[in-house]
Amino acid sequence: MSLHLTLIPGRWAACRLPASAEIPDWATRSTVFWNLTRTRDELSILCPEEDVPPEIRHQGNWCLLRFEGPFEFSATGVLASVADPLAAAGVSLLAIATYDTDYVFLPGDDLEKALAALADAGHHIHRP
Repeated sequence: MSLHLTLIPGRWAACRLPASAEIPDWATRSTVFWNLTRTRDELSILCPEEDVPPEIRHQGNWCLLRFEGPFEFSATGVLASVADPLAAAGVSLLAIATYDTDYVFLPGDDLEKALAALADAGHHIHRP
């Protein structure tokens, strides 16, 4: 499976707040991308790194790739077609699914290695 992937400009952060935390204004500031997930254990926020206050527990320096969809819910192997070559290259990822498509966060220090592995696997990468 060959996909079209777009590198979204910027650096991104994964943040962890207590499950009972209110959703902070800084978490939803971006007009490009943000994601909130609340579980019984945590409130997880993915947003631009520059928006995260320094006192918030987070890991920054993530890069963001968008899968150019939409994909039907019945489509299989879409995420695996990206995850498998990244795993073979020793690159971790953090995946997020939306109604229409998927996104993967890649460690900034491994970006070039990740993009090379994805290109070698037959994916087309757009870097605006």
